[in-house]
Amino acid sequence: MKIELDGQVIVVTGGSEGIGEGIAHGLARCGAKVVIASRDEKEMQSVVDSIQAAGGAASWVRADVTQSDQVADAVQQTIKRHGRIDGLVANAGINGTWAPVEELTPDEWQKTIDVNLTGTFLAVHHCVPHLKRAGRGSIVIMASINGTRTFSNEGASAYAASKAGQFAFAKMLALELAPSKIRVNVICPGAIESNIHEKTNREGLEQIETPVIFPEGKIPLTGGDFGTPDQVARLTAFLMSDLADHVTGTPIWIDGGQSLIQ
Repeated sequence: MKIELDGQVIVVTGGSEGIGEGIAHGLARCGAKVVIASRDEKEMQSVVDSIQAAGGAASWVRADVTQSDQVADAVQQTIKRHGRIDGLVANAGINGTWAPVEELTPDEWQKTIDVNLTGTFLAVHHCVPHLKRAGRGSIVIMASINGTRTFSNEGASAYAASKAGQFAFAKMLALELAPSKIRVNVICPGAIESNIHEKTNREGLEQIETPVIFPEGKIPLTGGDFGTPDQVARLTAFLMSDLADHVTGTPIWIDGGQSLIQ
């Protein structure tokens, strides 16, 4: 069976690079009208140009997901442009700072929570009224193996807490929004090829390193090779489609078995 999203208007936060970029391309290949919401206009335009060159439909709206007024404006621009919203991929996120808890500053903690958890809330908060108006819809929240099944990455307390929060948020929403025919699922990627790893601030982790010896490779299915954004995109497209019309409140780990040994 082919995944079909013909004409669906789907907002992808953080869709200008990494996993989000892969998701934007994947949804467009399935026929969706993708709206990328992010901060960097140049990066967003590059993704849009690439999608359109491949025959897909895409546009962008600028928004810092931590700012409610900007997210609200991005949603309104999408409605003005397309007349509706059929789905949301709440993907925007950062690794933030990984450090011993006594060295992690309140500002570093807050930044990670603001982007990953509050940013997810704001995207959902402003999109849901339009999904309800459409009479159905699908929301996919991008969490992580960290904070949901893996707790051995020392120093990642803020990141793991934000991802655990997304995990619980998705389950609460799935029940709350079910009467409105809006499905909510959560994807928990493991190590995926993206620039987010280089943007992680790691400070003083040798002080709290856990003395565990993992099997060689760490990712059993691939012998250590990271997953790809396209693999996450295919899973996202499935959850957005009618092929998953009875799937809600469901977490799916996409990590090649990584979290089973970590």
